[in-house]
Amino acid sequence: MMAFDIAATQLCILADSQLWRLLTLQDYNTRVVLAGTVLLGITSGLLGVYLLLRKRALLGDAISHATLPGIAIAYLWTAMIGQEKTLSVLLIGAAISGSLGGLSVLLLRHFAKIREDAALGIVLSVFFGAGVALVSVLQKIKQGNIAGLESFIYGKVVAITGDDVGLAATVLVIVAIIIATLGKELKILCFDIELARSQGWPVMLLDCLLIAMVVAVTIVGLKAIGLIMVIALLVIPAASARFWTHDLNRMLMISGLLGGVSCAVGAMASAVFADMPSGATIVLCGCGFFLLSFTLGAERGVLWTYLHQKQLRRQQEYLHMLRICYEQLEARRALPSSAKTNVTELVAIREVAEARSWSLRFAFKIASELDARGLVVLRRNGDLQLTARGMVQAEEAVREHRLLEMYMMEQAEADVGQADREADYLEHGLLPEHLAALGESVARGTPPPVPPSPHPLKIDKPDGI
Repeated sequence: MMAFDIAATQLCILADSQLWRLLTLQDYNTRVVLAGTVLLGITSGLLGVYLLLRKRALLGDAISHATLPGIAIAYLWTAMIGQEKTLSVLLIGAAISGSLGGLSVLLLRHFAKIREDAALGIVLSVFFGAGVALVSVLQKIKQGNIAGLESFIYGKVVAITGDDVGLAATVLVIVAIIIATLGKELKILCFDIELARSQGWPVMLLDCLLIAMVVAVTIVGLKAIGLIMVIALLVIPAASARFWTHDLNRMLMISGLLGGVSCAVGAMASAVFADMPSGATIVLCGCGFFLLSFTLGAERGVLWTYLHQKQLRRQQEYLHMLRICYEQLEARRALPSSAKTNVTELVAIREVAEARSWSLRFAFKIASELDARGLVVLRRNGDLQLTARGMVQAEEAVREHRLLEMYMMEQAEADVGQADREADYLEHGLLPEHLAALGESVARGTPPPVPPSPHPLKIDKPDGI
């Protein structure tokens, strides 16, 4: 009974705590902040995909830093005319300055023929330097009350209001409509700009549209995470999504989801730990999802890539063993005369190991796995027999290897040993059309099922024969 009372008391304390109120979204301000950051994260994730594929991920960085002089000039203008600082005036100044920064990058790239990375560096440094100089001027004049300016630089998520949420929702709707309407045009712009130019598409106009969307997202993100950190929202979710899929539509969905979740988790963590700045916390959450995607991504993740490469290497080792078995039988003229033969004659596994420079233990492991797949029969004394299925795959492996050998000897003038070694590396990447072209080039007509070996085969006999 006493334990029950203690547990009930602890639950009551938890229910009244600030953390519980935060997790259950009981406060209006919590709901507003969460809605604003999630909308910002989704929009940034969608737009970041096109920036990443267009190879302009740092464009957002240049535009975000270019907003600082606009904000400073707006501060200075309101101070000079004696008016109170209003968010709308500051955001207009940031939008004008950011747009000028983005257009400057395009102008330097297209008309001055400066490389894009150099143009980004020039615009970022010049505009940000001008902003820092203007901020120092604001600090020295009487009317230059710069209280609140640091929130635009470092972000202050608790300052988000209902109007900010409405602005974020509006920008998300506009970006979604543009992507849905001009999806094909933006895709070709990202993947093949020369094709877009050849078809007469307005490439410059599409680039300007992309910059306009980046400016809009940057303006929305200034209060939440600041101009320094906003670039992270435009890059990290899209880069994380790239590890999960190669499909553009899926990449857009995953990037938007990761952006929204990162902002939500980061904003709530910043609210729980009052000393943690919101922008940095959101970026760190995004980095956590990036590391997870980098490790476990289903398409390009490190773990998946390692397992896939390991599987490919094992498949290649299977084919090498089947090919050696076939050549051993061919050298002894012991190939089965009928495809209906259940198993072939015996092949010594030690000879296979020597031919491939494998250890005997490793050769037994490969043979055991082939036996489990029904391609060979592994005897207790270490001899092998190809099954009917194994014989079919062995013939195909030998044919591919010899076609490539003969081609390299005839066309590349490689010697027998070099052709054999190089064919071991290249044969596993041949497509059916490559094999057809090799057959026509080497045999000058319809090639036989298995071409003759271009080098003499070593005759070995299994133990006991």
